[in-house]
Amino acid sequence: MSTFLVEHGTLLLALACLFGFFMAWGVGANDVANAMGTSVGSKALTIKQAILIAMIFEFCGAYFAGGEVTDTIKNGIVHTDAVEPNLLVIGMLSALLAAGTWLLIASTKGWPVSTTHTIIGAVIGFAAVGISFDAVQWSAILPITASWVVTPFISGAVAFMLFISVQHLIMNTEDPFANAKRYVPMYMFVTGFMVAIMTLSKGLKHVGINLSNEQSVLLSLMVGGVVMTLGVILLRRIRLPEGANRSQLYGSTEKVFAILMIFTACSMAFAHGANDVANAVGPLAAIASVVSSAGDTAIDLAAKTAVPTWVLFLGASGIVVGLATYGYKVIATIGGQITELTPSRGFAAELATASTVVGASAFGMPVSTTHTLVGAVLGIGLARGISALNLQVIGSIFMSWAITLPAGALLSILFFTIMRYIFL
Repeated sequence: MSTFLVEHGTLLLALACLFGFFMAWGVGANDVANAMGTSVGSKALTIKQAILIAMIFEFCGAYFAGGEVTDTIKNGIVHTDAVEPNLLVIGMLSALLAAGTWLLIASTKGWPVSTTHTIIGAVIGFAAVGISFDAVQWSAILPITASWVVTPFISGAVAFMLFISVQHLIMNTEDPFANAKRYVPMYMFVTGFMVAIMTLSKGLKHVGINLSNEQSVLLSLMVGGVVMTLGVILLRRIRLPEGANRSQLYGSTEKVFAILMIFTACSMAFAHGANDVANAVGPLAAIASVVSSAGDTAIDLAAKTAVPTWVLFLGASGIVVGLATYGYKVIATIGGQITELTPSRGFAAELATASTVVGASAFGMPVSTTHTLVGAVLGIGLARGISALNLQVIGSIFMSWAITLPAGALLSILFFTIMRYIFL
């Protein structure tokens, strides 16, 4: 039984809620903003529509498919059984405050940084310097950091191929509008199927539902069919104006892709929720678990039951507030400053990113949604030629990426030192 946790439990939990909301605000202002940036930047969605989609699908992604990544964030970075409960609570508080602070700085600058890098850097910082170098599971860090390099390339390659397929099948044909109506439903089917198969085969086991591979594939095919049918119904509302010239023809074709982007935006928000909401919720749930037991028992931080409903609600609320109040700056960077986006280009970037991130989430890999999306947008730009890219903006983004992990670690060490002096 920890006397410290008994005496200060209520205060520590209140601070955890405050810092957790601050971190979730940062996720909304920076990470969800870049997830929605392509949709808003290509004018397929308004900011209000993007917020509504984010509210629904971020939460669904976190709850139904986020278990694997939550396990990794909570139990795969620090040897929790080797750390005193008092130090673990102070350390997780420091990590949340450090991550939230860095995300606030980055969001004011309009930098699309990675919340995954930020929180992992913060957790490594307090554990390695504040407690012991051996407290960090270094063997688990290597595959995580390797994925941060690999996923932007995968996403960029997929986006490049999707963009080329759109150009070949639709945009560079004699009748792009008719071909858009013919082929876009197929892209809609792929979007629905891809999100469903990862969720059904990997995610639902965390909420007590176990499906066979055959059942997962069959249900995913049904989901893809439903998405495609709904899309076809919406596409019927788009018609060519009488006597349309070539410019109006392409304008109407882009409207078809704008309908498709509603579905890819949903999949993007779902994928982001599955992977990145754990960044805000994981440390908060860990603190709540340790405080509620007063350090009296060994807490299995990977247990799904350690995430109470109110923690999810607090995280979801902070994310929505962050997106609504400050997300416009990062949306502007992603949506318009790297390369010019239209619905046909934005769809390729979003579908490539969602596919890569949901796939990584299925294997419990906390990848950077930011890096993956920027990689996809770069892939689109490269498909149009290097001159289509704003290299100055790309340079500042890469610079912000390079300093994110050490910034999170240094801020965490600073806050950990201050809080340990105050409380212990």
